Amino acid sequence: QVQLVESGGGLVQAGGSLRLSCAASGSIFSAMGWYRQAPGKQRELVATIDSGGSTNYADSVKGRCTISRDNAKNTVYLQMNSLKPEDTAVYYCQARRRWAVSAYWGQGTQVTVSS
Repeated sequence: QVQLVESGGGLVQAGGSLRLSCAASGSIFSAMGWYRQAPGKQRELVATIDSGGSTNYADSVKGRCTISRDNAKNTVYLQMNSLKPEDTAVYYCQARRRWAVSAYWGQGTQVTVSS
């Protein structure tokens, strides 16, 4: 019923940049965000943004990442700069409907930062 299509992952040198995109089907979502999971680690929040534009960032990416959304396209973006090897992970897009307890997830896109 709902599909989240992610793109933009890849291999980049330390200090480089990537922009991740996630296009969602259906009506607008109340909140959208990005999470990541590195091998052997739990999935963690990277950044979120609600339909009004309010944002939230993990301390580890503050100052280096910017989340934004285009409500007309039902798409959320994550601009990542000054990437570090520690940023290497599978990045997942998440979307939530207003009043909903559960969330929808994308398939994930691999980000690999080499030193």
